[in-house]
Amino acid sequence: MKKIKIISAFTMLFLLTGNTIFSQSNQDKKGFALLELYTSEGCSSCPPADELMGKIQKEYKEDNVYVLSYHVDYWDKQGWKDIFSSASNTKRQYDYAKFLGKEPIYTPQLIINGKIDYIGSQETAVQNGIRTALSKPVNAEITLEASIEENKLNVNYSLSKVPKNNRLFIAVVQKSGKINVKRGENANRVLSHFQIVRSLNSFALTENSKGTASLALPKDFNTKDFEVIGFVQDMNSGIILTAERAVFAQNLL
Repeated sequence: MKKIKIISAFTMLFLLTGNTIFSQSNQDKKGFALLELYTSEGCSSCPPADELMGKIQKEYKEDNVYVLSYHVDYWDKQGWKDIFSSASNTKRQYDYAKFLGKEPIYTPQLIINGKIDYIGSQETAVQNGIRTALSKPVNAEITLEASIEENKLNVNYSLSKVPKNNRLFIAVVQKSGKINVKRGENANRVLSHFQIVRSLNSFALTENSKGTASLALPKDFNTKDFEVIGFVQDMNSGIILTAERAVFAQNLL
């Protein structure tokens, strides 16, 4: 009996040690959270979600948390045209409706890592979603280095462990902005926006793990007020596999 107990204790110690090593190995692979908010200046429910994105951007600036705010155009006929809105942003939200099997679309809708949607103004649920995303290990990896040539942005990318049939998306993001809304549901309010997607560009991924993507820049682009965020998306499921912020060449800093 004593021998059996000794063997059992040793086995248990081995299992506990193995679990500790396994946990440490998983912790080395840092998780990420890509937050995609669908919002509009014409929606009275959206300003709290916009403000929350600003708070999250500041709170998680040292973590692998990336915020993208897409201004949709289906509110533009309700008395106020959002200058940041676009039909392409609306189309992307409709694409998510198909991926997630959730219709109709709405604002403010927030989607984390292409997997789960939240009401963008519900802070507790959103914060829990971020923590869950950050706790999960990531298999795919991406690095991005950006440079500017005339009015074009060149992004050198390097990928590893990324399966086939995915696409690389590169978003040019304005970090903040304020707009005086004169009509519509938010009439006579000054709205603050954060992480405004000014353009989203999609590139097919080949078997090559490295490449360069070139895209046009907004006329008011500068490296202080803007940033570039890239991510890889599975176009069959909508799931985001990895995301990263581009590093600009040294001479642009």
